[in-house]
Amino acid sequence: MFKRVALFIATNLAVIVLLGIVLSILQGVFGISLGNNGGLLVMALVFGFGGSFISLMMSKWVAKRGTGAQVIEQPRNEAEQWLVSTVRRQAEAAGIAMPEVAIYDAPEINAFATGPSRNNSLVAVSTGLLRAMSRDEAEAVLAHEVSHVANGDMVTMALIQGVLNTFVIVLSRVVGRVIDGYLSGNRDGGVGIGYFATVFVLDMIFGLFASMIAMWFSRQREFRADAGGARLAGRDKMVGALQRLSRTYGENTLPRQVQAFGISGAVGAGMRRLFMS
Repeated sequence: MFKRVALFIATNLAVIVLLGIVLSILQGVFGISLGNNGGLLVMALVFGFGGSFISLMMSKWVAKRGTGAQVIEQPRNEAEQWLVSTVRRQAEAAGIAMPEVAIYDAPEINAFATGPSRNNSLVAVSTGLLRAMSRDEAEAVLAHEVSHVANGDMVTMALIQGVLNTFVIVLSRVVGRVIDGYLSGNRDGGVGIGYFATVFVLDMIFGLFASMIAMWFSRQREFRADAGGARLAGRDKMVGALQRLSRTYGENTLPRQVQAFGISGAVGAGMRRLFMS
């Protein structure tokens, strides 16, 4: 936990230093007037990392509320007992605290893991998965989700999203000031309509490119979780689970907040591939 707090602080400091250098070069070398850099940096960090960090802290609550997932406090049947014992065995092998285990009602084969840290997490599976998958296949899916927790993917994604959010906020406003200054002939007296129009458009454009970067990293962490699942459950079980999923592409009914942590059956082509998680 302390290593992750240190990583979070170090990432914030790195963003501050890099943005400060960029803004100093723009003003000192190119003579571009950008106003109050300190205020811009503080605002960008607060909004960029603040929303990402709050989402991380609330992730378990949002996931439970959004999916209606029921945490297994005391197993009521053999299937629930198997779920809890399997996750416990895998968590011990991965060196993490026992996650909460939950089931949510959904027709498709799906599962997800979320939570603010390796030792405070939730692993949930759909009723569709329990009905459609064999125990070996389900064990591999659980191992995949436990690997997400062990890899710290939730924290890492929050850090990456925070960095991307911060750069989007700063860059759109820097370009907005440049364009507004050009349109107004660099006259003093505050910003004009050109600034607000530019910022509005660039927030969306830069945000789109930021989403591509976040989704690229999301795909890489899925491959790492597959490898981790193979180590925890066995290679043959993981291959069997992936082959089963490839034959059962379906609708993803997970709420937007946790869709990137679930199983996606979407197949993209061209530009769509850049936004696949």
